[in-house]
Amino acid sequence: MRLSDISRLSWDQVKRRKVVTALCAAGISIGCAAIIVAMSIGESAQLYIEKQMNSYLNMDEITVRANSGAFTDNSGSAADNEALQKGLLTRQKLDIMRQISQVSAAAPYRQLGHMQLSTLDHLTSQYSTELLGTDFDTLTAFGHSFLYGGPSDLAGTIVLNYGATLGLMDEETKQSLQEQMSGNYYDKAVIDQMNSYNRIPTALYQKQVRFLFYTPEGEAYSSPLRVVGVLRKPSGVSEDNLAYDKKGYVSLQTAEMLQKELKLGGEISGDFNSIIVKVDDQDHIEQVERQIQKLTVTTETNLHQKERLAGEFKILKAAALGIGVFILIIASISIVVAMTMSTYQRRRQIGIMKVLGANLSQIRNLFIVEAALLGLLGGLLGVLFSYWIVWGINGLIYRLADEQDSVIIFIPLATIPVGMAFALATGVFSGIYPAISASRTDALTAIRRD
Repeated sequence: MRLSDISRLSWDQVKRRKVVTALCAAGISIGCAAIIVAMSIGESAQLYIEKQMNSYLNMDEITVRANSGAFTDNSGSAADNEALQKGLLTRQKLDIMRQISQVSAAAPYRQLGHMQLSTLDHLTSQYSTELLGTDFDTLTAFGHSFLYGGPSDLAGTIVLNYGATLGLMDEETKQSLQEQMSGNYYDKAVIDQMNSYNRIPTALYQKQVRFLFYTPEGEAYSSPLRVVGVLRKPSGVSEDNLAYDKKGYVSLQTAEMLQKELKLGGEISGDFNSIIVKVDDQDHIEQVERQIQKLTVTTETNLHQKERLAGEFKILKAAALGIGVFILIIASISIVVAMTMSTYQRRRQIGIMKVLGANLSQIRNLFIVEAALLGLLGGLLGVLFSYWIVWGINGLIYRLADEQDSVIIFIPLATIPVGMAFALATGVFSGIYPAISASRTDALTAIRRD
């Protein structure tokens, strides 16, 4: 018999034995769907977490600091001071970094510390605001967009992030909340009231703000700074988290003025404390980092977090795959039983085929092809079931999730061939024993008995 004849006869048997076909295909489809859904959940969760990590940890950025010990200090020998000067962060090094082909932006930062933001009408926040000196032009290059206003070259101006506008209150309200919180740290009503105040934004655009800095001599207020821009609220971040993320950006010129005015201490390693370099693709991080290190500076990235995450998800995906394979093994047992019973019921057919000249390999191939067709049919049903299951999971997530950009499960195309391959292999391996048993059937004995 030709392969086409064997395939036709096998397909006829699959169609004829509807109950056996349905049971075997159902078992394989469940295992196939389990593999596809498990791998899809692992892949979707990994991409979602990587997205969140990129948002919070900025995986495509390199933090550049002065080389170890390179601070503005004139003590030591001339040779030592010369070595220290090579490691400083300078405007010249910043320009070199910006010229690297894979660098999309480079922003210098001068940290002024965390201070209490206050308006001229005495509204303050419970949490301090981090004050940073930078080039305003780089804000948009690092993914920030403006809700109000925009960058300004004028001295004495400031750009606030959205979190810095939250939770400002007058002294009386602040004192009242602190009194309620005193001794009632675990009172849900008091905590909810506190959180509700921290989520209320204040219109600060074009208003003047000051910063309170505590010195050994007492409190020191900065000169008033006009708010020329307020950054838009980052997507996917709750108001509760934003209430703790308060930043104010001033120009490098204004930062230098504030540092002298408030007599802020701390060492400046050159023109800046640090430089943040944004790379066009995470795959270029290591290459760009090596080029920057040639400038005698110290670099830092969060790539190790991504590598650690990938290693953990490999274990998760392997476990998910193992669960699906276990289900397929259970399904293969049902196929072996069903095919073995089919062999017993079809003894007369097998005997007639042998009398007509069919050899052992053709009998075996007939049953193996039949089992493979069951595996293929179960795999196709499994792919269909997996899409239904994922659709149901996404619907449940959409109903229960608070955030709009919560994790969405999707089925990568690469998981479909994997599920189909396991389903087909399960069918083929499950059909080997029944095929051998069928090929050993004695033709004359089978015909006489039937």
